[in-house]
Amino acid sequence: MKLGQLLFSLILLIVSSGAHAGTTFVYCSEGSPTSFNPQITTDGTSNNASGHPIYNRLVEFKYGTTEIVPALAESWTVSPDGKTYTFKLRHGVKFGTTKYFTPTREFNADDVLFSVERQKDPSNAYHSVGGGNYEYFKAMEVDSLINTVKKIDSYTVEFKLNKPESPFIANLAMSFMSILSKEYADKLLKENKKEDIDNFPVGTGPFIFRSYEKDTMVRFEANPTYWQGAPKIDKLVFAITPDANVRYQKLKTGECHLIIEPAPADINSMRKDSNLKVMESAGLNVGYLAFNVKKKPYDNLDVRRAIYHALNRASYINAIYMGNAMIAKNPLPPTIWGYNDKAVDYDFNIEKAKALLAKAGFPNGFDAEIWTLPVTRPYNPNGKKMGEMMQADLAKVGIKVKLITYDWPTYLAKSRNGEHQMIQLGWTGDNGDPDNFLNVLLGCSGMTAGSNVAQWCQKDFNQKIVKAKTISDQAARTKLYIQAQEIFHDRTPWVPVAHAMIYRAMSNKVQGYKIDPLGGDIFREVYLQ
Repeated sequence: MKLGQLLFSLILLIVSSGAHAGTTFVYCSEGSPTSFNPQITTDGTSNNASGHPIYNRLVEFKYGTTEIVPALAESWTVSPDGKTYTFKLRHGVKFGTTKYFTPTREFNADDVLFSVERQKDPSNAYHSVGGGNYEYFKAMEVDSLINTVKKIDSYTVEFKLNKPESPFIANLAMSFMSILSKEYADKLLKENKKEDIDNFPVGTGPFIFRSYEKDTMVRFEANPTYWQGAPKIDKLVFAITPDANVRYQKLKTGECHLIIEPAPADINSMRKDSNLKVMESAGLNVGYLAFNVKKKPYDNLDVRRAIYHALNRASYINAIYMGNAMIAKNPLPPTIWGYNDKAVDYDFNIEKAKALLAKAGFPNGFDAEIWTLPVTRPYNPNGKKMGEMMQADLAKVGIKVKLITYDWPTYLAKSRNGEHQMIQLGWTGDNGDPDNFLNVLLGCSGMTAGSNVAQWCQKDFNQKIVKAKTISDQAARTKLYIQAQEIFHDRTPWVPVAHAMIYRAMSNKVQGYKIDPLGGDIFREVYLQ
């Protein structure tokens, strides 16, 4: 037995025996985090294991909503020209004490400057640590937006922007703008252990990182000095369980208190179990099949449209989501403002697909690869099965598909490098703004950062989404976003597949949990009855 498995078994024994009853909470997560620094990750798995439990930001989303509230900043003001933001920082906030670091001072402006400059300044000692790819910071153009970050005094920070930016405050609430400890960074720099900052994290959040056993578990303890009050659970354990059926079995046996992404086929039986409860919410998400338009033959619009017509997405909704999703026709979900409801979707039509392939010079089809999602995500609960169904659909028009997958961290890394032909991916909104979908996933800056896996940089589309960010009037922004979606529809860099409902299943002893509309699992208010 692996050491991590042995430790996890001991934890479960403690929980089941009643020791520390009600203070240890076990969460069945779906995969291993790629890092414990949310500055360098974009996936929800990593965010759940770092951004939410360990760190805070200047501003945050009110629990269970997309409303912006003060956090490490008590208040802020904006200049009349919309280009200068001044933040008053909260006094008395402590960084967590770990086995590897004991802070000697409280949070202050130096930590804010370090956290921004690490991402922005190539000369910063930490900029290249972890690969130096700050995907959100680049994809959302925060790197070019922020002109300077200045310390006015120990508890006042001034951001000067190069232009007005409507989503700026919402972007600051996202996990990539988490505040790290400069004092800890300075210590590691002296010890020549800079890489530890991403693997042994120190934050101001509700939980303190204790240990990580890859593919097995992550352990946290409550931060007793948390500035919003200590969490109601003493210990938090992430039991890494990629298989949805295994997660369900662990929930039924009491090995887990809450599970992420229950299999759609299991939801009805969960609802009938008096020991369990199921929560659901409309998802701010989209699942899609992206084409790498830099690779042949996916640079050919007729080929992309042919594949779009050949995929029977309605069958995926029934077989994979069990009807708990709707067919997507846009890159934006209908739960977000700016959605183009008037868009006319491509229909499932084998004959049209064959005609377009013949027009493109492939009357007999061609050999292709689809990368299938290796983890359960809200936008795609079963990538392997969806890949098999896509494979069967495309065979009907002569496209012979080989299915490929990797473990989750490798899958993401290789997709950012553009190694795929076609790839299953998806997105759950981070801040409730259309820019977070259209710019991050399809903008030219997203291509450079790695979040635009279609490798699609379309001039007219990009101009509209960039212009929309500079406008404060929502109606004017909506008009530009609808026009951008029309261009997306015409050029088809993806096949949008589904917008899925979000589900969480848990013991009926779990109290205080709210579904996060932005897709996270947050435990600072959770307890066991």
